[in-house]
Amino acid sequence: MPDPDISAEGPEDRAGEGREGSRAARGRIAQRVMAVLLIAAAIGTIFYTNHWLTERFSENTRVRAELRAALYTGNLLSELQRTAVVPLLLARDPNLISSLMGQDFSTTSARLMSAQKDIGAASIRLLDGSGRTVGATNRQLLGTNYVLAPFYVEALRANDTVFTVSASPTGRHEFNFSRAVVSDGRSLGVIVVEADLSRLERSWAGISDAVAVTDSQGQIILTTEPRWRGLEMDQALAVRSAPSAISRAFQVTTDWANQPADAYIRGKAVMQTETRIPFRGWRMTLFSSYDSIRDRVNAYLALEIMALAMALAAGFYILSRRARTMTNRYRRESADLRALNTRLTREIAERERMQRELRVAEQTVQQSSKLAALGEMSAGISHELNQPLAAMKTYLAGARLLLERGRPDEALSSFQRVDDLLERMGAITRQLKSYARKGGEAFEPVDLRMALSGALTMMESQLRNRRVRLQRSQPRDPVMVYCDRIRLEQVIINLIRNAMDATRDQRDPSIAITVDSASHAHLSVRDNGPGVADLEKLFEPFWTTKGPGEGTGLGLAISSGIVADFGGRLTAHNPEGGGAAFDLELPLHQPRLDSRRTAAE
Repeated sequence: MPDPDISAEGPEDRAGEGREGSRAARGRIAQRVMAVLLIAAAIGTIFYTNHWLTERFSENTRVRAELRAALYTGNLLSELQRTAVVPLLLARDPNLISSLMGQDFSTTSARLMSAQKDIGAASIRLLDGSGRTVGATNRQLLGTNYVLAPFYVEALRANDTVFTVSASPTGRHEFNFSRAVVSDGRSLGVIVVEADLSRLERSWAGISDAVAVTDSQGQIILTTEPRWRGLEMDQALAVRSAPSAISRAFQVTTDWANQPADAYIRGKAVMQTETRIPFRGWRMTLFSSYDSIRDRVNAYLALEIMALAMALAAGFYILSRRARTMTNRYRRESADLRALNTRLTREIAERERMQRELRVAEQTVQQSSKLAALGEMSAGISHELNQPLAAMKTYLAGARLLLERGRPDEALSSFQRVDDLLERMGAITRQLKSYARKGGEAFEPVDLRMALSGALTMMESQLRNRRVRLQRSQPRDPVMVYCDRIRLEQVIINLIRNAMDATRDQRDPSIAITVDSASHAHLSVRDNGPGVADLEKLFEPFWTTKGPGEGTGLGLAISSGIVADFGGRLTAHNPEGGGAAFDLELPLHQPRLDSRRTAAE
């Protein structure tokens, strides 16, 4: 039996629960979409802020680098110009001229050292007419001959101060201002003053990441990177040590977070700023790292990420509270659903048991109906058997007389008639036996005409006793259907019996049976009885128009179920001319489709 609680739940309650469930599902989807949009907006804001701040701070760094380059350039020009005046002053010093003329150099070096302290030059050297060093602030250079040095040769050729750059044995460059010492139109020697630009390099190294000064040929002559001296800028930037894994990781991060780097120095991305120096085509290049940019950008990003994280945390907290509330609600509903599922499982099991019992009862009723029909047919069948038995007795007596009189040929014909009667009796008993056994699922191609003939053979004695006028119309060609022949004959017998019962009170009872085929196989049984009063209840179990004790009301219900098993249908209607008509419709036999259906079953 169904559970009262379950049966009490109406369609409106289930519809309400469905709408509530759909609203909850839409709410969850909206929450997820909102969370994804918030996260995407946060990530987009961080990326945009990073890009905007990086561009802004990079521009500020570039401006500061240009300012430093202008300052460095001014310092360099100031140092060069200050040093360029010294050779002119020393070349006119009477003491130095008299030392060269008298070849007395005992106090020359001391005087040069005193001058070096006053002007701050890197070194001062006095060369005689043969190019030999006769006075120097660095006494180790005394006696060194520079007759082939550019600063000596060019100073003798020119009547002005000459500037030359030469590489020293230590790898550094010397920036020399030289001038010939002339007396009475005769060149006595050359004074060479080296500008102290190394202190500028040291000051640059403490402020900028890297500084390089190139001459008009593009060769680096001043730099804070010792490895770059004497190289061109492209060659210097290509000199890089193999980075470690950590350095490569930092480099990838820097490349991703900053704008494209101009160059790399010591594994770090740097910004390159180039400035022209108004001196002999020199150029100064400054390299500024992105560390300061990254630090300031990261500071702002950290604040922004913190604010976004707090907002997201608050949002997730609210969502988690709602999710926890929904979870508790779903947990309670889940418990109710499990209890409901348990009750439904018990109800389904009970209904399956009742259906099995109902099928057994239906099979029993079908068999009982057939046995009842056999009981009604037994009288007619016994009459059918008595007639051949009486005829056999007569034929056997005649055959005995014929044998006694010596006429065996005529006696054999009597025996042949007896054999024919025995065959007829066997056919009657076989049909009775096949109808009495239970029908199964022995589906096979069946000719609807032959099934009708078998049913009429079973009903022959009843039709003869009732003297019913039977009209039979069928085509010459077979009408093949795919079904169980015994159960099909049972349906036809039930229809003929109902037609006979309906015409019991008629003065001229008649039954018309028609077999035809078009898209389906069709069999119609029509009588001239009073018709059916209630067609809607006709195929319901235990509903009958017969009197008490005359019928169970199961024949047509069972027949309708059998026809449905065959894939057809059984209908009834009251024709305009009176009486009732039952129409049996079955699918025509198609061997290929029926074989597929049998394999699937």
